Amino acid sequence: MNSFSTPLSARLGLRYPLVAAPMFIISNKEMVVACAQAGILGSMPSLNCRTIEAFEEDLRWIRSKTDKPFAINVTIGLTDPARLAQDVDMCIKYDVPVMITSYGDPTGIVNKVHQHGMTVFHDVINLRHGRKAEAAGVNAIIGVSHGAGGHAGTLNPYVLIPWLREHLSVPIIAAGCISGGEQVAAALVLGAQLAYMGTRFIASTECGASDRYKQMVVDSTHDDVVYTNEVSGIHANFLKQTLPDAANPDRTPLGAKRWVDIWSAGQGVSQVRQVKPIEDIVQDIVREYHDAVARLSA
Repeated sequence: MNSFSTPLSARLGLRYPLVAAPMFIISNKEMVVACAQAGILGSMPSLNCRTIEAFEEDLRWIRSKTDKPFAINVTIGLTDPARLAQDVDMCIKYDVPVMITSYGDPTGIVNKVHQHGMTVFHDVINLRHGRKAEAAGVNAIIGVSHGAGGHAGTLNPYVLIPWLREHLSVPIIAAGCISGGEQVAAALVLGAQLAYMGTRFIASTECGASDRYKQMVVDSTHDDVVYTNEVSGIHANFLKQTLPDAANPDRTPLGAKRWVDIWSAGQGVSQVRQVKPIEDIVQDIVREYHDAVARLSA
């Protein structure tokens, strides 16, 4: 399948300008390697490994399987400072090419990892946060728009991505409702240099989500996605079938089972129709992209 690129994807050494977004609990080392082999940027949160020892073991395994680029996500404000420092040091030790920072000020991390030639992305939901991240020295901004899985913004991507591109000097990465090649083409037309996709990769054979979770993503549409702050205290998108209700009185939104039994997904579930290996998903997306571009040319 013909490759396509942007300046940022070319600089990173990707075959396609796509990122498999880091998803709490369910992104894993197998996804990271499968994405790397498929020519896109795979990622996982460091906290998906319960201990620093487990995180090092995963990094060692990834490094043994691929020499292609991948990313690790650190959640600054949601991570114990001691663990955060350990995670960053471990990324430096294993030469992680890209770090994705979120929920906090990335300045300290940027200053530290830039000394080792690492690239930093930071996710934002508005221009104010984008300007702060740019001032911190990040290499690219992830604009998380309305309808994204997990903690989403409230702006339509047709507004957010051009707005960020117009007012910031660093590359913009588009996130939110990108589940197919048509949306990838639209994101690039809007000026994004990478397309950030999570929900479609839940329905991959490598993903750590349960089979029931994967099938629910396949079976759901955007009407099944609810935007609520009842789970984590911050507004995020979840599959409504998994949210607590009168039929599940013992499971409260802030109970121990949040994120485990309450499953996140974006409105892009409407474009997810089958569980497949990541290699096949990427090739489907690339074909969809080329078909969309051909329609524009026609």
